[in-house]
Amino acid sequence: MSRPRLIIAPGKEKAILRRHPWIFSGAVKRVVGEPQAGDLVDVHASDNRWLATGHYQNDSIVCKVLSFDTQQIDDDFFKHRFQSAIAYRKRLGFFDCPNTNVFRLIHAEGDYLPGLVADWYNGVLVLQAHSVGMHRLFPLFGDLFRELLGNRLRAVFDKSGTTVPGGGNDGYLWGIEPQEHEICEHGNRLIINFFEGQKTGFFVDQRENRALVQQLAHCRRVLNCFGYTGGFSLAALRGGAECVETVDVSKKAIELCNRNVVLNFGPGAPHRGIVADVLKYLPANHSSFDFVILDPPAFAKNHRSLQQGLKGYRAINQRAMEAMPAGGLLMTFSCSQAVSKEDFQTMVFTSAMNAGRQVRIVRRLPHAMDHPVSVHHPEGEYLKGLLLEVE
Repeated sequence: MSRPRLIIAPGKEKAILRRHPWIFSGAVKRVVGEPQAGDLVDVHASDNRWLATGHYQNDSIVCKVLSFDTQQIDDDFFKHRFQSAIAYRKRLGFFDCPNTNVFRLIHAEGDYLPGLVADWYNGVLVLQAHSVGMHRLFPLFGDLFRELLGNRLRAVFDKSGTTVPGGGNDGYLWGIEPQEHEICEHGNRLIINFFEGQKTGFFVDQRENRALVQQLAHCRRVLNCFGYTGGFSLAALRGGAECVETVDVSKKAIELCNRNVVLNFGPGAPHRGIVADVLKYLPANHSSFDFVILDPPAFAKNHRSLQQGLKGYRAINQRAMEAMPAGGLLMTFSCSQAVSKEDFQTMVFTSAMNAGRQVRIVRRLPHAMDHPVSVHHPEGEYLKGLLLEVE
């Protein structure tokens, strides 16, 4: 029985021919058959040429392409893709790093598996689906990862409750682990709560930028805004910061941050965790800090909210710049896919002009090496960051 088909409108197949893995609903002329969310569909040009195969979904992105080559999308297909992703991380040394045991194992489009994220947390693999098609396959994926990772793997967790269309429940697919789990990053021990944590439990993508904070924090007074459970704060303390404040609106996040600090540095560490709205906290409370970190949530979830999101980024960056001492460092980020590198740098320029400060770029800060980006899918480079010196 043939699969349902998406017929692409004339002239709309160019992105597919360039191997872009997203097919938008506006490019589809008609649908042949009655595909349901998560079904495999074949994609054809208007002259009936086969173009690709992917997962169908009832969304603006109507298909996430799994293959641009004529091949079976079966167990062996996914096994081969998983083997390739694992081999890449092994070549980079992630499985055998002596002081870090957390990294991204599958990075969706960057590993040619759109709709699937898998993060490794010291023996626990956390899967997160961003498509119904991928979520349906989790029982298979659990078996494949158990085969490929062997005794390294202790448990598989499904963290798709808020990401897969239609919702779901977070929980262990295999293996029994406590609600909290301990990992290590650059020698810093962290407690992770998979059930309550954001993303897959931790912001794995910032690992190399946290290493940079550890390198630069010596004798500095560090303010970590939107600090979550304290990854940047631990890096600053490990690097010899004079003092560190972590600010987050979530009481639970700050409580876990404080536990992480005590776990690594004892109860006398020069650290304060503060439950507060960063926008309200910044104007009056940060003038004594000479290293400020701004790692906010995605202010622009999509292109419709881009301008409002950029307004939010400008507000926090301007306020940070206004009161910083000369020679202070500002590490600022946007994880909004809708915000381009050019948008982000223009926002920083505008913030500096409004604050009346001279600012120079010290370094650009992408996400870590375990988050590869396909050249066919530049949107995968979602994290934008800059290390700035404020004169």
